[in-house]
Amino acid sequence: MANQFSSSVDFGLRLSRRIYYGQGPAPAPAMSRSPEEYLPTAPMCYAVISDPDTVDNPDIRSYQPYVHGKCDPPALIPLQLLGVTMEVDCSLDTAFVTVNARWRVHCVLGSSTCDCRLAIPMGEQGSLLGVEVDNFGRSYHTELISRNDENDKEKVAKAKDGYFLKSQIYIIDIPQFSGGSIFSIKIKWSQEILFNEGQFSLNIPFSFPSYVNPIGIKSPKKERILLKVNSGAAREVSCNTSSHPLKVLMRQAGKLSLSYEAEVQAWSSIDFSLSYIVSLTDIVGGVLLQSPFLRDFDEREIFCLYLYLGKSQDRKVFRKNVVFIVDISGSMKGSPLESTKNALIASLSHLDAQDTFNIIAFNGEFYSFSGLMEPATVEKLLSATKWVEATFIANGGTNILNPLTQAMKLFQNSTASDSIPLIFLVTDGTVENERQICNFVKSCLTNGQPVRTPRICTLGIGLHCNHYFLQMLAQIGRGHYDAAFDLDSISFRMQRLFRTASSVIVSDITLGGLGLDSVELFPPYIPDLSLESPLMISGRCNGTFPESVKVTGTLADMTKFEVDLEVQREKDIQLTNILAKRHMDLVTSQAWLLESAELVEKVSKMSIQHKIPSEYTCMVLVENSDGKKAPEPMLIKRAYSKLSRQRLERNTQKLFLGGMSLGFGDLKATVNNVPPAIKEAKPSEGLLEKATSTCCGRFADNCCGMCLLQTCRFANDQCTIVCTQLCAALACFELINCCIELCDCDCL
Repeated sequence: MANQFSSSVDFGLRLSRRIYYGQGPAPAPAMSRSPEEYLPTAPMCYAVISDPDTVDNPDIRSYQPYVHGKCDPPALIPLQLLGVTMEVDCSLDTAFVTVNARWRVHCVLGSSTCDCRLAIPMGEQGSLLGVEVDNFGRSYHTELISRNDENDKEKVAKAKDGYFLKSQIYIIDIPQFSGGSIFSIKIKWSQEILFNEGQFSLNIPFSFPSYVNPIGIKSPKKERILLKVNSGAAREVSCNTSSHPLKVLMRQAGKLSLSYEAEVQAWSSIDFSLSYIVSLTDIVGGVLLQSPFLRDFDEREIFCLYLYLGKSQDRKVFRKNVVFIVDISGSMKGSPLESTKNALIASLSHLDAQDTFNIIAFNGEFYSFSGLMEPATVEKLLSATKWVEATFIANGGTNILNPLTQAMKLFQNSTASDSIPLIFLVTDGTVENERQICNFVKSCLTNGQPVRTPRICTLGIGLHCNHYFLQMLAQIGRGHYDAAFDLDSISFRMQRLFRTASSVIVSDITLGGLGLDSVELFPPYIPDLSLESPLMISGRCNGTFPESVKVTGTLADMTKFEVDLEVQREKDIQLTNILAKRHMDLVTSQAWLLESAELVEKVSKMSIQHKIPSEYTCMVLVENSDGKKAPEPMLIKRAYSKLSRQRLERNTQKLFLGGMSLGFGDLKATVNNVPPAIKEAKPSEGLLEKATSTCCGRFADNCCGMCLLQTCRFANDQCTIVCTQLCAALACFELINCCIELCDCDCL
């Protein structure tokens, strides 16, 4: 789909050469060396052009030769950007980004209309929070609705008005913009702030291509960025590097406000990036406490405990005993297995001689590099590399329990207290006994023999695996979870996951002195503190919170770690916004494991309350227009007389945005060894092609009158009249209602 998108943009840029600006010939579009160069690297709007004859300057009509035929798939012409403002609010480890932009439909006749395609590239672990569109008379905004809503259940199941072009580029098609019109779009999303050895770093897509700069418009272009940083700690925040020249507006303990504003000849051609540190001292931490807001369905207080290492500290890390469990089933054939293999070999090279390791490859069976944990000597690592090259051949099915059981056995006789047992599970599939696996691991870690229980880290590849099973497994094992939704990100994410889990500086962390009536922790099992990741524990509680919280653990030199963290009431940070996404993911994992309808309802409420998509809600783009709809032909009205008017009204006002949920795995795809599905939509079909291939192919079975009516839009008038009369007659026998129940196409 990404290649098709790039080709459509390439075609659109060539088609835009028809536009006359009154200053000689139109500038030629820049030639791209790679299709990837046409993928959006900043929030973008495109005119969706099906009829090339409508492409012209809406202000200066020029003679254009008639173009025969239609664009299939439609061409995408990047619109002119008239103004852009970005606001970034960095709170703890999360950045909330708001982009306001004004666009002009400069490429369509004033007497014509076109749909607009909105592309939203987001940063690390990006999550779309909302979109608002103002088209001067017609406006839209996003809402979240429950997937269990009976009125919209069918539409939710078929939600296709929004989709992921790639794992972090979301696409929304918005209908009916007039040529020459100017409209504004407001986009909100959240993304993760990365952390590495005391330094926070943020990167936001903000690189606009040259062809969005207005041609023939002499008004100055103003570009503005406003940045706020709130670390939560009463320590000085120091900005290290930034991509844009930032001016300091305010500096306080733990807080920093910066801005950038300039009149530019061309819009920003580089992403916005920033790195900053909070403290140069030892381990930094604190506890933030906040009362629920007025309409919160959960009336318990919310708290957040954070802990991370300062920039200049050189702490000793625990020795590592590592077992890699790698899926080599048939679905991993090709790029997924090659990337995993390269990442595994790279991770082995970071082991020290005093560390130990083993490798287990699995499909329907499992194959061990050794029957024991081997020292990470040069000779053993070389031998392991050769074994990986010879053994990692994709074939067979998927069985996770047996290799995981074998890995747990390898640690049974472990007596080393100064090492961390680590299990890395990498898979692209789902299995039937996932709940059994979780319960088995929980029992092993509760009654295990090792001095320190194994930490379990999981990496899910694609969308066929059950990511909530992998999250739950990592929770139980006090480890970390990550996902590679793009195949080209497998190596990077696997190596980053290994660095995070293998750089532990404080283990066996406990909280003392809370003295609360009740408390719910997220996550319920406290992970270790790593050089590569802050430790963040949050939750809800009843009772009087103490003035300080004692955190204890074990350092790598086997001395006791102990720190008292001050509790402070926080007013400037909305903890519910920061913590809602991680709370929802954890509760969703619990709802899956326990098969709890009560927890499902809880996630749905949290999602709608905080406006964050979940597995049990769907985002819809709602039109706010009060304008009247065009009247329908009388015969069609009669054919639909049995339908609910309220339902039709609802369906015409909502665009159902799909692709925002991960699902709970695809067992059938795993059994059939289907290659990993990635967060990329399939190419869309034209309506006529969809009607003939989807609806008419099942006409003998379903007799779908609605599909027939849709298809008639492309037929001549006589055929339309005949088919409409036929559908009106079929309505007398309730066959229209039958179509509603049976037809699974998008004609409803």
